[in-house]
Amino acid sequence: MGGVPSTPRFADSRPQDTAEYLIATFVGEKSFPLASDFWQKLLELPLSLHWPSHRVHQACEAFAQNNCYTRHLAKILIHLTWCLQECISSSGTASVAIMKAINAVYISSVFLKYLIENAESENFEELHLSLDESEPLPKEFVLDQNIENLVMHSVLSFIALVDVSPHTYNLHQELLNFMLVAMSTQLLSVPSLGPKDVHPFIDAAMTEESSLVCSVVCRLLLNYITRPRISVNSSSYSIFSEENQPGVLQRVGSAAATIVLLPFNYLVSSNGEGSSNPLTDCSLLVLLVLIHYHKCVENDESITDRSDDSATSDSLAKSSTHFTVNPYCNALENARDIEFGHMDLEGNAHSGPVVRLPFASLFDTLGMYLADETAVLLLYSLVQGNSGFLEYVLVRTDLDTLLMPILETLYNASKKTPNQIYMLLIILLILSQDSSFNASIHKMILPSVPWYKEHLLHQTSLGSLLVIILIRTVKYNLSKLRDVYLHTTCLATLANMAPHVHRLSAYASQRLVSLFYMLSRKYNKIADRRDDKKGNLTEQDSFAEDMSAELHIYTDFLRIVLEILNAILTYALPRNPEVVYAILHREEVFQPFKSHPRFNELLENIYTVLDFFNSRLDAQRVDGEWSVEKVLQSIIINCRSWRGDGLKMFTRLYFSYEQESHPEEFFIPYVWQLVLSRCFNPSAINLFPVDLPVKEESNDDGEPNKHQNGELNEQRVNIDP
Repeated sequence: MGGVPSTPRFADSRPQDTAEYLIATFVGEKSFPLASDFWQKLLELPLSLHWPSHRVHQACEAFAQNNCYTRHLAKILIHLTWCLQECISSSGTASVAIMKAINAVYISSVFLKYLIENAESENFEELHLSLDESEPLPKEFVLDQNIENLVMHSVLSFIALVDVSPHTYNLHQELLNFMLVAMSTQLLSVPSLGPKDVHPFIDAAMTEESSLVCSVVCRLLLNYITRPRISVNSSSYSIFSEENQPGVLQRVGSAAATIVLLPFNYLVSSNGEGSSNPLTDCSLLVLLVLIHYHKCVENDESITDRSDDSATSDSLAKSSTHFTVNPYCNALENARDIEFGHMDLEGNAHSGPVVRLPFASLFDTLGMYLADETAVLLLYSLVQGNSGFLEYVLVRTDLDTLLMPILETLYNASKKTPNQIYMLLIILLILSQDSSFNASIHKMILPSVPWYKEHLLHQTSLGSLLVIILIRTVKYNLSKLRDVYLHTTCLATLANMAPHVHRLSAYASQRLVSLFYMLSRKYNKIADRRDDKKGNLTEQDSFAEDMSAELHIYTDFLRIVLEILNAILTYALPRNPEVVYAILHREEVFQPFKSHPRFNELLENIYTVLDFFNSRLDAQRVDGEWSVEKVLQSIIINCRSWRGDGLKMFTRLYFSYEQESHPEEFFIPYVWQLVLSRCFNPSAINLFPVDLPVKEESNDDGEPNKHQNGELNEQRVNIDP
């Protein structure tokens, strides 16, 4: 493939022979100037040649070898910008320009991806994103900026300015694919970004002016909301071949998945179903990559010690690093509801460009597609960063639109990645920081919850269901994941909800008391293991230290649960008789901890409540034996006379979510896992582990722990009480 066949006579040759020749010439040794008619022939020719994967690989190898002096990657990218500029000026109606742009962007994606995957230098010199100084330029063309800046500006401008239509759909799709390929240089980095990291294309995207950035963010989100569709067979370009017969570049992708992103079927959503709308999915992935990128830069300051004349040459080099502002993240965080017109939430005019979105449609779309892990990450990004959208969510009267798919996903946690579970729990924690949310979820009654199989939930409040699922998640984490952060997040959400609990269901109340018992068993098990090892002097120090640290963690967990129960009894006892009944029914689980110094004051309150209701039960005569209904009825009656006498008031627990100072160490690998873990050369990825053998380890129940390859097992966040 590396050799260039003799030039065919285009008028007499078959189309596949012409395509064979032109692509062979493109990857070959001869350099063609920008103004050569070769480029027009390459980009205008309908590509319908079928190649096996080994020939594609040979072509990529030849291109990588010759691009250093042909600079054909840089040249085809320049031609791509010219085609896009023509498409923009014609508002996407120039069919020939669109066809040429599609060919240019797809050919660029194929070979750019190969070069990135096989790059050996940290600065990606293999791309050769510049022209030779002797390169003749067309008279009307002035190259006054880097080629990566030139092409990214054109790509982003087309995405932002040209509407998605039957004529432009395919080009929009391929430009989004190209952006994922171009920004995939991050996959060759380590999660901890430094000032020496070079990512030419995404760094170029970060330099765009705010008006274009806002337009791009708006377009990508509108693509996600409106989910535009077009039949593949409606395309008029033979590069998108008819009757499911792939053209040459589609054949490249289907024959060798590690060579090129697949244009209509490369993405598989997290719910196991094929992607139903590739443009929508790609738009969201590109947005997530853009908003979570952080560029690290270095500041150098020279400090001279003037106390000594001899120090004139002894300047102390002081180096510091910081992250530049991400304009796409800023645009998303400052997005406003289109219903507010040109006024912000406080009623003041907002200066500068701002993204305006239909929050109602965005809310509904997220509720429909939260089974997809990318939708979860978008929702997290919005509620964590955009105060306007968070406020909009909190005032919606149909919170079940978001909460029910979240809770169902958590119910099926064993089929989800730990990262997805944790993102959902953080979303719940953020929502629970609002008292109106905690109150409103107990007013919404669910007729049934068909996906909950362990217990029949009939006429259960949304708040009760949330308590049940959070406790169930703690139980799952205790036996499978054993993630301290996950435990903390679940308990923090329950603690925020506790003072606002209203008519918690019997089942939820029972589960709440069982949560204390479940954690107490884990606590006792750790304590027994520590005590058993005390006699072994060789293991005593290290083992005792580890056990003491773990014991301290579970002591904190038990205290939080006791504080949750205390908050319900202190602020909401009269309206929660089922909680009182659950504590009365299982009071023996609290007995072993009455003298514990961390728990005794909290347990005094619980026993004050127990004494009050037990005394009322003892004083009341009933016909026959006590039944559940009779005990509960007595509790309901005596709740009316409860005044809280003798209870100690404790500071109300309140947990808030705060990102770590370097969230990119988690989010950049996480986003790229969602994007490319199935279609990028695994051996080239440094950002996260891929295709590593997983050794099964048994948990406490004798069942193996099965983790998906490349999972991020820890999300570093601060949860501040």
